[in-house]
Amino acid sequence: MIIYNKLLTLSLLYVMIRRIFMTIMFLVVFKEAARAQMDVQFSDYTSLKSYYNPAVSGTEGLLNVAATYSMQMVGYDDAPGTMYVGADMPIYFLSPRHGAGLSLYSDKVGMFTTTKINIQYAYNVKVGLKGRLAAGVSFGMLSEVLDGSKVELEESTDPAFPSSSVDGNSVDLNFGLYYTMPQLWAGLSVMHALGPTITAGEKYEVEFPQSYFLMSGGNIKLKNSLLTLQPSLLVTTDWQTWREDFQCKVVYEYEGRKLYGGLGYSPNVSTTFLVGGNFHGISVGYSYQMYTSGIGMINGSHELVIGYQTNLDLFKKGRNKHKSVRWL
Repeated sequence: MIIYNKLLTLSLLYVMIRRIFMTIMFLVVFKEAARAQMDVQFSDYTSLKSYYNPAVSGTEGLLNVAATYSMQMVGYDDAPGTMYVGADMPIYFLSPRHGAGLSLYSDKVGMFTTTKINIQYAYNVKVGLKGRLAAGVSFGMLSEVLDGSKVELEESTDPAFPSSSVDGNSVDLNFGLYYTMPQLWAGLSVMHALGPTITAGEKYEVEFPQSYFLMSGGNIKLKNSLLTLQPSLLVTTDWQTWREDFQCKVVYEYEGRKLYGGLGYSPNVSTTFLVGGNFHGISVGYSYQMYTSGIGMINGSHELVIGYQTNLDLFKKGRNKHKSVRWL
């Protein structure tokens, strides 16, 4: 019976991932290309699901705080550096079905600095015995700074570049759907739903076309009850280019202590190594993304993720008891 349940779980996961791929392939073939650049791709995306999908907010029933810093293409001048801090929780005074969140994002690449501040709201309902389906939205401010003083030009009067720092901002809107149960989870979301264009100064424009994300994963308990496999998939498309990321973590848990190691692969892009654990109630994870094409394997990306979770339900007995972080 145990083996049968494991095989059934694997079959369900395979069917879900296959359907996701079929959907993405259909959309990529028949949708017109509309943008030139994707949003930043974090290596440890399963620890940062609320960044990609606002519907995740509050679905775990805990206050969830996550922060990350990613250094990409290390060794190059003006290489990208990205920071993200987010927190979400259920709104118990309304109902555990309501969730809210707040996030701050900053990405710096050469003369460009992008900043986003978002508030999130999600509503979830029970589906079946153990599943929950959520819909979410995030709204915020998107700003862009162009610092022309950081660009070395042969002609300082080149009109294609600003001679000093200029900036602009616009509103930003994101939507998402998310389904979760103990063995499986999946989400669909769109970032920059309004396709905002920021005018910096008087004549410089920066476009933020829509990005689409499909995420899916599972939790498979091995016969050795101390180990759990957590395979996952993230598919990203901007209707002009697209990327798939496959990942699997092996989680070791004993007496409330957790350690994990993992491996990720993105075809024609990179291989990623992940390691982390839970120390004194705080989760710490490190990942290294090694590029398999383009700039090569040495100048990869380093990423550090720190997280914390706790129960803030004031209406339950034993309120404010702290819980260990659950690695997803």
